Parts: sequence; structure tokens; C-alpha cells
Amino acid sequence: MSNPEILDHGTRVYTAPGATFGTDALLLARFARPRPGERALDLCSGCGIVALVWHDEGHRGPCTAVELDPDASALCAAAVRDNDAGHITPLCADLRDFCRAGPEQGGYDFAACNPPYFAAGPRSPDTRRATARHTDSCTLADAVQAAARALREGGRFVLCHRPDQLAEVLCTLRAARLEPKRLAFVRQRAGSIPGLFLVEAQKGRRPGLRLEADLLIETGAARYGKQE
Repeated sequence: MSNPEILDHGTRVYTAPGATFGTDALLLARFARPRPGERALDLCSGCGIVALVWHDEGHRGPCTAVELDPDASALCAAAVRDNDAGHITPLCADLRDFCRAGPEQGGYDFAACNPPYFAAGPRSPDTRRATARHTDSCTLADAVQAAARALREGGRFVLCHRPDQLAEVLCTLRAARLEPKRLAFVRQRAGSIPGLFLVEAQKGRRPGLRLEADLLIETGAARYGKQE
């Protein structure tokens, strides 16, 4: 286990090679958050960064952090223990099987996912890193369908992805009855080409998408911890 990363309000996050976090996850966790008592779901949780950011910002409702990699899920479990964050439940499981039946189906108020982005292209020789980046074990449709099964009517789902996949993401959300409601692009600086977008959808609601101001990395949108 590495030395912990410390979030804004002192929450510790543990990482290891192949189970780290980056800008995408931090922006996702901040773009939309569960309300204080809502039942939340962090899909493709990795080391638990999204669920732990929510904890750091005051969420204390039940939260399930679903991750396929047992080593990454174990890092989340260690952080849950050391941060006294017992409302977070790390679950080492395949999200393709999550909430297919049982009382949890339709039982969540809020869900988020930082999914693998790449269906093709060069792969890392590190199996864990390759799994996190490529869609072999989790396609966009897999992630969206898992969220749709888990959420109640009116529940919210937030997702990040690459801009070249925007049309596919919006179509996939709508096909699962997750209506896109908010959209923001992430740029390094004003005027630069977006490298990421964030979208919030709501289950079973009417159309109506609001385009929000760009998030600019150079202004500190993804910084964390005490700043000098």
C-alpha cells in the first residue's frame, strides 16, 4: 500500500500501481454528488476515490463501491476502515451482474461511473491498467445498464467520457431511460480542445439538456488537499 493521498478535508485514499486515480475521477466526483442521506453507488470504483471524495465532502448515506479488481477493492476497504467511513461498502463484483435481481434493484438514488474508455488501440502490458482503460470487461452499455437497473425512478446518474464518444453516450443513456440533463466539457484552458465531458442523467424524466460552463484544469478544477 502506498502512502495515502489526502483529500481536502483529511480523508485518506490509498493507491497502488494499477489502482491509482486521476483528474477524471476527481471531476466526476465533484460534478454531481449524492445528497447527504441518499443511497449512492460508485461503479468502476477502483481504489474508491469517487466514494471517498463524497465522504470527504460530507455524504454519510449508504454507498456501495463496485470494483472488479480485488486488489483495488481491497485498497478501498482499507480506506473505509481508516477513515471510519463505514457507510461505504466496498463490493468486489462484476457490474454486469450487479442488481440483476433482488431487493437492491431500483433501490439507489444516485450513481456515478468513470468507465474504461478504449475499445481498441495500444494496451498497457500491466493487466490491471489495461483492464481499467479498455472495454473488454465493461463497455459503455454495460455501465449504463448497471446504473439503470440500480436506480429508482428519478434517480440520477453521472458519467465521464471522451468527447469523441459524446453522441454514443447520449444515445446509450436515452436507450436505458436515463435522460441527459446536464453536460459540461473539460478543457486544459479556455479555448483549448476539450479532453473530457461530464454528463448527468435522470431516470425516467422528460427531455431537457442544460449545457454548463466549461471546467478548466488550469484554474484548479481537479486540485485536492491543502494548497500552498
